[in-house]
Order: sequence, then C-alpha cells, then structure tokens
Amino acid sequence: MALEITDANFEELVIKSDKPVVVDFWAAWCGPCRMLTPIIEKMSGDYDGKAVVGKVDVDNNQQVSMKFGVRNIPTVLFIKNGEVVDKSVGAVPEKVLVDKLEKLM
Repeated sequence: MALEITDANFEELVIKSDKPVVVDFWAAWCGPCRMLTPIIEKMSGDYDGKAVVGKVDVDNNQQVSMKFGVRNIPTVLFIKNGEVVDKSVGAVPEKVLVDKLEKLM
C-alpha cells in the first residue's frame, strides 16, 4: 500500500530517502486522482523495497504542496536524492508512470 506522506514526515520519507521516490499529490474530491489510485497502489507493491511510493493529500498537507508548486492534481513527482527529476500532471496510463520510475532505478 502507498505510504501516506504528510507535511510532518515528508523530509524523512522523501527528501532523505536513499531510493527513488514517487509522490502522488491528490484529493478525495478529485475524479482523475481516483483514477490514478489503483495505479499508484500497484506500483507501491511492484516496487516494494526498490522505491518509495506515496500519496500526499493536498487538502491536509498544504506546505508540501506549495513548496513544490502543485497547482493541478493529480500531480506525480519523481524524486531522487532529494531533488525532483521528473513529473506527470493529470491522469495518465500506468506505463507512463512506470517508465518514468524505471529511468530512476
């Protein structure tokens, strides 16, 4: 299951991670976000131990959302060594997200 990433644990789980990180910025009321949820959950299982896959609820974690300039959701950030190296905005096919993560491995 994808990690719940918050303003409080973002530094520890994402910035300090020694693995590539996929962060899905979403909200419960967002239709396209709900379309991405099964893909993010599947990636979390598929890459367990190889990458960190988590979700940030933008309504409850506005500091992180603002820090990364997330204006549209869903936004998926790909982070390596504490730096954003790629991103995807909107509902996209699983292959697009998997391909972006594979490049970081």
